[in-house]
Amino acid sequence: MKALTDIPFSLLELVSVPDGFTIRQTLAAMLDYARAADQLGYQRFWLAEHHNMEGIASSATAVLVGQVAAHTQQLRVGSGGIMLPNHPPLVVAEQFGTLDALYPGRIDLGLGRAPGTDPITSRALHRDEQRAEHFPDEVAELQSLLGEKNPARRVQAYPGYDSQVAIWLLGSSLFSARLAAQRGLPYAFAGHFAPRLAREALALYRHHFQPSALLSEPYAILCLPLIIADSDDEARYLETSSQQRVLSLLQGKPLYLPPPVDSMDGIWTPYSKAQVDDFLALSVCGGPASVRSKLQALLSQMPADELMFTNDIYDRRQRIHALELLQAVKDNPAG
Repeated sequence: MKALTDIPFSLLELVSVPDGFTIRQTLAAMLDYARAADQLGYQRFWLAEHHNMEGIASSATAVLVGQVAAHTQQLRVGSGGIMLPNHPPLVVAEQFGTLDALYPGRIDLGLGRAPGTDPITSRALHRDEQRAEHFPDEVAELQSLLGEKNPARRVQAYPGYDSQVAIWLLGSSLFSARLAAQRGLPYAFAGHFAPRLAREALALYRHHFQPSALLSEPYAILCLPLIIADSDDEARYLETSSQQRVLSLLQGKPLYLPPPVDSMDGIWTPYSKAQVDDFLALSVCGGPASVRSKLQALLSQMPADELMFTNDIYDRRQRIHALELLQAVKDNPAG
């Protein structure tokens, strides 16, 4: 098992809009958050793709990747992920090839095969419902478009070919774990919303990994929900924002991030509490000592090469403070 000091820490950003905030204010705060992560030495900052989800402002993912890269210096910035069935591979290659030309060596392209939305919105995106079945072929096409220039190819991604864009496969099931292993690509598992298959997916990826020209050994990220504060009690209080937002997701309501509450009693039922707890089964919540212990325990059960965290804290200053606390946990694993 790797020590925490040897594990890169990264961030996944959904651009959750807090109650009472405008989209403009949320995006401005997101850039402050990314700058703080950059200064603190986090490894990468990925942005998710979601559509028609009121309260989640990350629909124009490539645009946000460019903005974050422009406001930071060292972070690798990318998509977590681009939902490939929503987009022609050529367009994705051109967008990320352009980003790579602007910010060379800093752009990650994480790819998913889910729509990132509901069926009605999928149709509004002109998404072919059968395209997910062709995901492996479209990944291969995208690899070709972003690879070496091929004079025999009549359609070229310009910008795009001969780029340094790093392609990742993302997953919440076993499908992408198996495909990433077969293709010799790095892999990221969405433990922040699909905790039950995390151990199996990571083990499958490592067991079946085939070395490639891109990657000689398997490399896996595990994404986790994280709430860290100065004390366990404060962290449990702050976590109620995330619990309320997950409850809204399960009930089909807008996904604004609400302020924390003293108690969830009266907000959820025993049944809905069980649903939320299941959704957040890999959540790491507590003060620095508790978070340190929980992360070490997780790594002993699910070896990962990198940890990536969501950070659903309502107060923007406390959210940045959480980054400081988490980095201190990494730098001082013995407490």
